[in-house]
Amino acid sequence: MNATESSDATITGHLLDRLHSLGVTHLFGVAGDYNLRMLDEVLAHPGVQWVGTAGELGAAYAADGYARVRGFAALVTTHGVGELSAINGVAGSYAEHVPLLHIAVGPPRSKERDGAVAHHTLGDGDYEHFARAFRQVVCADAVVRPEDGPDEIDRVITTCLRESRPGYLRLPQDVALANAPSPSGALHRPDRHAADQYSLTAFVDAATRRIEAADTVSVLADCLVDRFDGRAELSDLLSAGSLPHAVVASGKGVVDESAPHYVGLYAGACSDGAVRSAIDDADLLIRAGVRLADTTSGGFTHGYDPDRGISVDPTTASVDGVVFPNVGLPAALAALARLVEGRPTSAASTTTAPHLHRSSSGDNPLSQAYLWQAVGAAVRPDHTVIADQGTPLFGISPRRLPTGARFLAQPVWGSIGYSLPALLGAQLADHSRRGLLLIGDGAAQLTIQELGTLGRLRLTPVIVLVNNDGYTVERALHSPEAAYNDIAPWRWPDLPAALGVPEPLVLTARTEAELDHSLTTAAEVTDRLIFIEARTERDDTPLLLSRFAEIAKRQARKVQ
Repeated sequence: MNATESSDATITGHLLDRLHSLGVTHLFGVAGDYNLRMLDEVLAHPGVQWVGTAGELGAAYAADGYARVRGFAALVTTHGVGELSAINGVAGSYAEHVPLLHIAVGPPRSKERDGAVAHHTLGDGDYEHFARAFRQVVCADAVVRPEDGPDEIDRVITTCLRESRPGYLRLPQDVALANAPSPSGALHRPDRHAADQYSLTAFVDAATRRIEAADTVSVLADCLVDRFDGRAELSDLLSAGSLPHAVVASGKGVVDESAPHYVGLYAGACSDGAVRSAIDDADLLIRAGVRLADTTSGGFTHGYDPDRGISVDPTTASVDGVVFPNVGLPAALAALARLVEGRPTSAASTTTAPHLHRSSSGDNPLSQAYLWQAVGAAVRPDHTVIADQGTPLFGISPRRLPTGARFLAQPVWGSIGYSLPALLGAQLADHSRRGLLLIGDGAAQLTIQELGTLGRLRLTPVIVLVNNDGYTVERALHSPEAAYNDIAPWRWPDLPAALGVPEPLVLTARTEAELDHSLTTAAEVTDRLIFIEARTERDDTPLLLSRFAEIAKRQARKVQ
């Protein structure tokens, strides 16, 4: 039993104790009249700090960033208007396998029973509309009642942890303050190493035959390795066999990109030649937690057969399409590490050279190519890099990160504006790291208000905002001159102070030399928020985006 739990705890107290026991020390959200009394308990809790955001969508994105670092997170909204503002962020967490808990506090049970036309409802007496909506984007949900509230809370949280996806609690106002029955015991994270021994043995036998018959073995990794706690086992596999390996964009950061056999970013036909050869031409490809998505596979232009090779997924493993159920991802990776140990390194292990950056001393206009070379070189081992969908993600993904750097992005759900609030969550989840946010001007206009939250909490990340006058990704994909790709030209250097950031250091880079100076200054000044406006031409795009856009346009013409 947690030290703060007691037999006369309230439902809210039990919930907060459970969150705290899982390492959640910050609770994100927006105050509303239905949740105010619950928030009084939050403020009084010794282990959980309230983090009020500018909007509920920002709270959901912040919780997502927090959960990717801590392993779990939670947000609180009010009924109806608040929870619907957050649902996009929760849906992104579902798509990207991020475990968090959304708590929606609503009208008291008396109004439910009467079918009252309460504010923040649809006025029809049905209080389940929004719970039904959330069931599409969560792995578990409950309407909390006093008699079984603790058990239902525990069930939902446990399911979130097991499936690495969001959960939802609808909590009537009066229930939040009701006394809770005694807790039934401590919560525990799922044992990812668990496996059905018969199934595991059969998988090992099949994998052994497949590995022994292969001249070349390569590995492709994705984010599910991280979400299902297999990072250490993947590292053991890669080092045991000295295997050439790559990641897709959604899995960037799950391997040490300075390792000698890391070949780079794999993106189907958009990949560099050496990377594509190492993955597509391998006799045996081991796929570790890989989900093929159009944005991460170059529009499904991957050259390997997904029904061939070895695939390791969260709860199953397969060899050439034969599925072995109830084999956890870490257990399967650990078994493969033993099988490849001491395997001779083949010619396919030749790695691509790291990208180098040479600083400029001239006044050359800043280009996307130079921007991402310079930013990539500026990443430090203690950085958490957060890249928004658009030119930042396409630009930074091929750059090698130093050992220890963390990377966050949302390429599957792809909701622009995600990264700025996610930066807030990631910074609070790990104060030992400095955030490095990479975001475009179009994306930033959706969630820039959370810059004020970063300032209010006196966080000191580095923000690189790419000002290229609108939706450059959309221009690259279709109709570059169309008015729907235009945005209002904000005065970006004025915004940090206007939004309440104390003493921000604001820099503007229009040339290569100005960018180098800005990044050097950002590395030296660590006690203030750094805001760098990097100005590039409207139609200038990173190489990876140019390749992707060409493929996307060809595919679009085929379906017209």
